[in-house]
Amino acid sequence: MRNGINPLILIFALSLLAFFVFSIYRPERLFNSFLLLFSLLFAVPAVSSLFDGGGARIAVFLAFAMIGATLLVPLLLVWNGAVMLRRESSRLANLLSLLLGLVIAAGEIALTVSALRGFSLSFRSPWLYLLGLSVFYFSMLLLAFVLYSLVLPLLSRKQAFDTILVHGCALICGDVVSRILSNRLDLALELYRESGGKALLVVSGGQGDDESVPEAEAMARYLRERGVPEENILKEDQSRSTEENLLRATELLALRGGAGKLALVTSGYHMYRCLMTARRLHIPCRGFGAKVAAYYWPSAVIREFAAVYTQRPYLVRAAAVYVLLVLLPIFLHLLPILN
Repeated sequence: MRNGINPLILIFALSLLAFFVFSIYRPERLFNSFLLLFSLLFAVPAVSSLFDGGGARIAVFLAFAMIGATLLVPLLLVWNGAVMLRRESSRLANLLSLLLGLVIAAGEIALTVSALRGFSLSFRSPWLYLLGLSVFYFSMLLLAFVLYSLVLPLLSRKQAFDTILVHGCALICGDVVSRILSNRLDLALELYRESGGKALLVVSGGQGDDESVPEAEAMARYLRERGVPEENILKEDQSRSTEENLLRATELLALRGGAGKLALVTSGYHMYRCLMTARRLHIPCRGFGAKVAAYYWPSAVIREFAAVYTQRPYLVRAAAVYVLLVLLPIFLHLLPILN
């Protein structure tokens, strides 16, 4: 081990410290996800630098492990999609991991076939360079978002709140609280007890086309059955989206004198978008994410990734221009080679 301050270790430590500070005080910032990814990527050379002689071998091993994991991604996504089809309905939202896995697999197969049939792998090829850059950039965006969605709920600290807002989701058989929703409500109950039973529980969710009662009504019934008195429950039963949950709930709270110290409770994969939306609406709050089944999480977080980025119009326009000016020419260039 070398003497003195190791610059790689210093950079890794400072970036990780910056991530925790920003995530605790400004958890709704998307920048935090890139800071986390930067810290983790820097961990590889930082750890390798601690070992004299063997550091290079460790770095090479970790690099190949990361490449191998990347190649396994489409297989895992397709497997998850098959599980979702078996356990959940065949709605488009539940097919996202399967579809993304097939797209990534098709891209990897296309690159492999084009390489075997003579497409130059030299970085002097502008098309391959642009394609590689596109895949790398999208992968980094998705990886950063996935990692932050996993870590963000772990940073929440339970404390006493004046108001606890629970975001609703689809009911089962029209009026039964689902497992995902019950996990949210159970977490809200933990925060409620942390406040000594004095907090106001706001249940927010309207009535879907296939539901016989509003989500808020089913949620309120769930809480009453677990000992929460009626006067500690406020129902918001008109909203149909995350933004409406927040807007309509805060309107009702304003009539009661305001929210006070506010906690948002949702599922872990949905927590970042809730905080981002609350920030845009200038609603001060803290977020808490409930657990979901492991098989459900990949499709859910991919849906959240798309929702977060499509809420930024400038990113949507930039992506459309990028597809037209970069990805479409790449596809047209590869098409004759693959035929």
